Amino acid sequence: MTKEGILMHQRKYITDVLTRFNMLEWNPASSPVETSHTLRKEDTKDESVDSTLYRQMIGSLRYICNSRPDLAYGVGLVSRYMEHPKYSHMQALKRILGYLKGSLDYGVMFPTNKSRELSTIYGYTDVDWCGDKDDRKSTS
Repeated sequence: MTKEGILMHQRKYITDVLTRFNMLEWNPASSPVETSHTLRKEDTKDESVDSTLYRQMIGSLRYICNSRPDLAYGVGLVSRYMEHPKYSHMQALKRILGYLKGSLDYGVMFPTNKSRELSTIYGYTDVDWCGDKDDRKSTS
């Protein structure tokens, strides 16, 4: 709790997740997802990775999304490939974990009523019409 309100974050859990998946020593990433990189379901150049490990990492990230809505798009994106994950999918997943390493103290702030200021929430969206090359789904 701070003077401004209650900050909900999961610093301890995120640190435990990074330790569990040997990501604590990785360099932090500036954003959870690369904007220019597209993931494909069946990329013949990519080798398969351990799907159990991949699913465990996804599950941990889904829990973190409760206090980190900035991860929702990236986690949703890499969750599409849980059935047959490839090396490129794992790299995208590790980028999200790298972003978490650089933003451990981020969370959701619930302001107190004492601060008499009007709190406003802004939301932005973008649309990617038929951006998924595998099944032609749109993302917004």
